[in-house]
Amino acid sequence: MTLKNPVADKIILGLDPGTSVMGYGIILIRNQELKLLQFGVIHLKKYVGYELKLKKIFERVNQIIEEFMPDEVALEAPFFGKNVQSMLKLGRAQGVAMAAALAHEIPITEYAPKKVKQSVTGNGNASKEQVAAMVQNLLKFKETTYLLDATDALAVAICHHFQGQTNVKKTQGWGAFLSENPKRLKS
Repeated sequence: MTLKNPVADKIILGLDPGTSVMGYGIILIRNQELKLLQFGVIHLKKYVGYELKLKKIFERVNQIIEEFMPDEVALEAPFFGKNVQSMLKLGRAQGVAMAAALAHEIPITEYAPKKVKQSVTGNGNASKEQVAAMVQNLLKFKETTYLLDATDALAVAICHHFQGQTNVKKTQGWGAFLSENPKRLKS
């Protein structure tokens, strides 16, 4: 007699939104073990006009979702800095990525950058290089210092797994939002 695994496989898409380079990473959780499926970056500098960059983010995130069919999406939340315009642009990039996930009714969770670093390295002030080294160790792959945005995205996915989705607010999609907020519908 074989016992069924009570924990089903789970695919998590991690995203590190950006306006010049956006990182993404996909991991598989099987028997509580982490497995790297894919990671990379979306280069956006070559596109003229912010609207075109947002369109490319939506299209590429949508392609990734359709290829890997993740169960959950984890995003790094924009951090508050001195430049309000930069934060606004990052928020738009994040919103477009969220819209792609919501179009597929995939639950979304956001994590502050310090939370991601703390979860993955044990130090909320870790450098990108320290995060990359720990991600490489956890997922057992070779050095890729030129893809720090991608390793940041993998760190977001790993953080999401480590958090176990406890006490984390998730967005379940437009249908769930509308059913939870009926007064927001206009007739």
